[in-house]
Order: sequence, then structure tokens, then C-alpha cells
Amino acid sequence: MAQYFEVHPHTPQQRLIRQAAEIVRQGGVIVYPTDSSYAFGCQLDRKDALHRIRTIRQLDEEHNFTLICHDLSQVSAFARINNEAFRLIKTLTPGPYTFLLEATREVPRRLQHPKRKTIGIRLPDNAVSQMLVAELGEPLFSSTLILPGETEGLADPEDIRERVGTRVELILAAGVIPFAETTIVDLTGEFPVIVRQGKGSIGFLRA
Repeated sequence: MAQYFEVHPHTPQQRLIRQAAEIVRQGGVIVYPTDSSYAFGCQLDRKDALHRIRTIRQLDEEHNFTLICHDLSQVSAFARINNEAFRLIKTLTPGPYTFLLEATREVPRRLQHPKRKTIGIRLPDNAVSQMLVAELGEPLFSSTLILPGETEGLADPEDIRERVGTRVELILAAGVIPFAETTIVDLTGEFPVIVRQGKGSIGFLRA
């Protein structure tokens, strides 16, 4: 059964975040909060942990995965980003956006979209996830906690513990987080393209 840490949503306990980061480094799969939902997370180079997340969610090979980053300097190590994209991401983050960017060689092929060679990048407006990636010192591989056959993610950490508590090493519980899709912005072309409109405003397209 997973460990279950109750963390403050705005001022997370550093001790618990440190323990969570260590579980990730040891190859564990965790559940953690973002600004739009709970998500599964694991370390980038842990092929077995990635496979477990794929299995839990029953994802195919063409699913576009996401890296949760701490800041833009971390983003630039894993994604090719031009000046216009840099300015847009800086304006919109932290926030409920997923940016599709061309992956650099630093990103393992298994994390990239197999046809487009892209990677999703997020900088969520959530104190727990921000502190976690800062403690890790590297991006966190992430996938929204949506179970097979369902269209929305689980919002209540008690429900999460009941449904997936035997399949992950840790649940970071930060209260109920109503599920909302992020807005996906494709930045691989000359102009930003909205792939999916979600929680994040697209007012920037009219700027």
C-alpha cells in the first residue's frame, strides 16, 4: 500500500517534500497535485516506472507525455524553444497550460511522441509540484491521473488511495482538486496553435 502524506496545499512541509523526492529517485511512482488535477509522476530515466504508469492508464505509444519543470532554464535543456515561444511561456506561466515543443536529445525517446518527436512541458501554478521539482533538481515525468474508461481525473485523494493505493509508492494529498483539462498550445510551428482549450485562457491569441 502506498505511503500517504498530507501536505499543506500552499505551504507544503519541506520534510515531506524531501521524502517524496527521495521516493522518486529510488524509482517510485507517485501521485501528486497540480493546478488542474492530480497526476502520476516518476523520474525521467526510470523505464520501469514509466511502464507502470502506461500500464495503470492503459496508454498507447502515441500518447504525448509531459515534463513538469521548475523554471524556463530547465525547459530549455529538454525542449527547443525560440524567442517568441520563450516570451509566451514566460507570460503564461506558472499556469494551467501544456506546451508542445520539439524535444532535445536530452529527452529519452520513450518520452517523446513517436512520430512528431515532441514533448509536453508544464510549469503548474501549484506550490506542492513546484517545491517537488525544485527538490528533485530535474523535471518530473508526469501523466494526468485519469483511469481507463473514465474521462475525468480523480479529485479526492481518499478516492485515489482507494483506487490506486496498491499500485504506487506514494500519494501526496493536498485536498480535493476539481479536475480540469489544461490548455494545450503547440509551439513547434511559426505561430502558436491551440490543440485543446482547457482551464488556461487563450486571450493571448488576440493580443
